[in-house]
Amino acid sequence: MTREQKIQLLMLLEEKKRRENLNRTTVFGIVCPQQGLLKCVQKVGNEWKEVSKKADMFIAKALEPVLYSNKRFIIIYGGRGSGKSIQLIDICLAGVMDYNDKVYCLREFQNSISESMHSTIKDEVERLSVDGFEVLNNEINYKEGGFRFKGLARNPSSIKSAQGFRRFIVEESQFISEDSLTCLTPTARNKAKAGLPAKFIVDTEADENKEIADLNNVQMIFIANPASSEDSFSKRFLKPFQAELDRNGYAEDDIHLIIRMNYNDNPWYEDSGLEQERIYDYRNRPRALYDHIWLGKYNDSVDGSIILPEWFDACVDAHKKLNFKPRGAKVFTFDPADTGPDAKGYAGRYGSIFFAVGEIDQPDINSAADEAAELAIDYAIDLFAWDCDGMGVGLKRQFDTWFHGKGIQVRQFRGSGMPSSPDAVYQQPDSAKEADYIDKPKTNRQTFKNRRAQNYWLLRDRCYRTYRAVAHGEHCDPDYMISFSSNIKMLDKLRSEVCRIPKKPNPSGLIQMMSKEDMKKMGIASPNMADCVMMAMEVPDIYEREEQFERPIKREGALGY
Repeated sequence: MTREQKIQLLMLLEEKKRRENLNRTTVFGIVCPQQGLLKCVQKVGNEWKEVSKKADMFIAKALEPVLYSNKRFIIIYGGRGSGKSIQLIDICLAGVMDYNDKVYCLREFQNSISESMHSTIKDEVERLSVDGFEVLNNEINYKEGGFRFKGLARNPSSIKSAQGFRRFIVEESQFISEDSLTCLTPTARNKAKAGLPAKFIVDTEADENKEIADLNNVQMIFIANPASSEDSFSKRFLKPFQAELDRNGYAEDDIHLIIRMNYNDNPWYEDSGLEQERIYDYRNRPRALYDHIWLGKYNDSVDGSIILPEWFDACVDAHKKLNFKPRGAKVFTFDPADTGPDAKGYAGRYGSIFFAVGEIDQPDINSAADEAAELAIDYAIDLFAWDCDGMGVGLKRQFDTWFHGKGIQVRQFRGSGMPSSPDAVYQQPDSAKEADYIDKPKTNRQTFKNRRAQNYWLLRDRCYRTYRAVAHGEHCDPDYMISFSSNIKMLDKLRSEVCRIPKKPNPSGLIQMMSKEDMKKMGIASPNMADCVMMAMEVPDIYEREEQFERPIKREGALGY
């Protein structure tokens, strides 16, 4: 062993001894909601051991893996009443007391210290009767460690200067922006260590080196009740693990530990006084909203949205649930998305079944139109329609050329135009007890502001009828229902878009949808796939198909329903 290596080993041993001479580490009691206290555990050196000592703090069994984990990202998500925030604060408090950890408490929006975790941590220090903490107006100190607080929204890049923190804990992570995530994650890094880089430490010193390194590993803890399935937090930390989370409520890989925690995982829930509120919400709120509030499921709805998430969910594979087959026209629609960086969408339906919905990743509008036309021809569709309220109007010659002689009707869709069949009476569903429908029969002209509102409302009617059939067993002709194939790859994003289409107040009492521009002001992404589904409510004109048209026949299995 060289002189330099001996010096390095002595440094490691001295650090280990210093750690061992610290005050004893916190003893945690692991509590099960059904069985009570299961065991007590304590970190001794670099290992967690079961001990026969009195617990200093208690945490739910669901959070036990957090104690033992050195993963870089710890994600705890779920609904109201789970106690996840308090218990994670307690874990951080123990780290501050045992190892002088520095903890940065973050939120996306924090205009003052009163909006931070400061008061919660102060209350926990008092509740647990732990000594040595200095509670100041804007920070909480303990020897060399403690807690600092910050909001990210106003200046996300300012977090880049945050060095030396052992843990970053982000409350209400569902609101964190893409910019904040981009700035935060590379900032959280391990402290620089004295001596040689770890890869040059000889094997005999590896265990000693690992022990010290584990005490310094930086962690980011995210606490959330997910918002939309398309928010930055959900796309980054939940969607890649969705299948495993749905199956087990738990997922992990080399750098992530993700745990779903709800009220029924919280041993102290019955003491919270929330049970009557939960029962009320269960009986009176829409099921999708209840699931979001109490079970931590995605909230793909907004105020005034015309299609509820539970309606959409009932429509997924409704043709299989209700045992009906596709029949009738095949309609294909395309949204050129000529404003900003919005993706270009498409949708295809065969009768009442949507077999294809997706996006075309082509920045050039003409190239995207070519790809949409090729898809439509491959699917042997009867009607092709596209949005021509914007730049799409310039695509007419291109589509006429593509579909010439192929027996495919071509239609320009103008959402701002007059409703279809303006003098016909609008036929609402027979059962409309739970829906916001008009009171008396009126014509389409008297009911809808424009064609876009009419088609979205027709889509709403189909979704509602399907929901009543699937969830309540009401009989309905399949021609007036809708089914979204579970084989649609972007089904989650489609759900988010379809369930976030708000109705706009109209001074004349007409049904009107909020414009894309107004939706963007509310932070709602452009619903290009949903618009394609809406346009697909169009039906072909009745005509006799001429024999000379050679139309490819798409195999049913290839349609993906």
